[in-house]
Amino acid sequence: MSDNLERELAALIIEFCNVEDVVPEDVPLDVPLIGPDSPFYLDSLDAVEIVVAVQKRYGARIEAQESSRQVLGSLIALADFVRRERTDRSA
Repeated sequence: MSDNLERELAALIIEFCNVEDVVPEDVPLDVPLIGPDSPFYLDSLDAVEIVVAVQKRYGARIEAQESSRQVLGSLIALADFVRRERTDRSA
């Protein structure tokens, strides 16, 4: 599986959340995006920034709180969500 979208999302997070000293290519794809284990060092306010950025860039709306926790669980989960949203809209 290609990880281009995952890297693109990492770059988006770095840009929108003003993350310093993190390179998209160095971020593991399966680690949490939010919290103490995040390579981005993001908190819940940053999660809102990510949701807004994903909606603006991809038109994918992350709705419910429980759903957002799963979607923001890792770059893999976020990319899978964006891919599903793209497929659902084009169907």
